[in-house]
Amino acid sequence: MFRKFLPQDYNFFEFFEKEVEYVVEAAKLFNEIVNKGEVDIETREKMRDIEHEGDKIAYSIIDHLNKTFITPFDREDIHELAKKLDDVNDMLNTIVSRLKIYKIKKVDSYLVEFGKIILNSTNSLKCAIKNLRNLKNTSEIISSCLDMNRSESEADKLRDRALENLLEKEKDPIEVIKWKEIYQDAETVLDICKASAHVIESILVKQV
Repeated sequence: MFRKFLPQDYNFFEFFEKEVEYVVEAAKLFNEIVNKGEVDIETREKMRDIEHEGDKIAYSIIDHLNKTFITPFDREDIHELAKKLDDVNDMLNTIVSRLKIYKIKKVDSYLVEFGKIILNSTNSLKCAIKNLRNLKNTSEIISSCLDMNRSESEADKLRDRALENLLEKEKDPIEVIKWKEIYQDAETVLDICKASAHVIESILVKQV
C-alpha cells in the first residue's frame, strides 16, 4: 500500500528487474561456454563485463535504500535480495575464471548439465522477481520459487554423481582438485538461487 508514495527515481522493482536480467544473461553465456567446451579471451571478458554491470545495479540498490524512507518491502529483504543476485553473477564469473586459469580444454557432460540447470533456475528467479510488482500473481511467484528449490536438489545429486565419477576415473590428483572446485562452484550457484527464493518467499509472507 506504500508503493504509491515511492519516488519514481527510487523504483526498486525496476532495479531488481535490471539486476536479474544480468543474472540471466550471465547464465546464458555460461551455458554457451560449457556447450562450446572452452573459454576464449573474448568470452572471458564478456562474462566479466556482465558481472561488473550487475555490480553497478546492486550498488545502486543499496545506495537508494540508504536514501529512501519508505520502501516497497522490508529493507533487510531488499538488501539481501540485491546481494543474492550479485552473488549469482560473482559465482558464474568465478567458474569461468577457473576454466580459463586451469586451462580446461574439454568440458564434460556434468558441467553441461549444470549449465542447463543454472539457466532454468535463473529464468525462474527472473519470473519471480518480475511478478513482485503485482502481488496478485502470488501463485506464479510461489511456483517459480519451488522450481528453484527443485533445481537446487537436482544440482546436489548431479554434483555427487560428478564427484563419484571423477574420483573413480581420474588418476591425476591435480585434475581432481580442479574439477572438484568447479563442480562445487556450479552447485553453489544453485544454492544461491534457492536462497534468493527464500528471500522472495519471506517478502510474500510479510506482504500478502
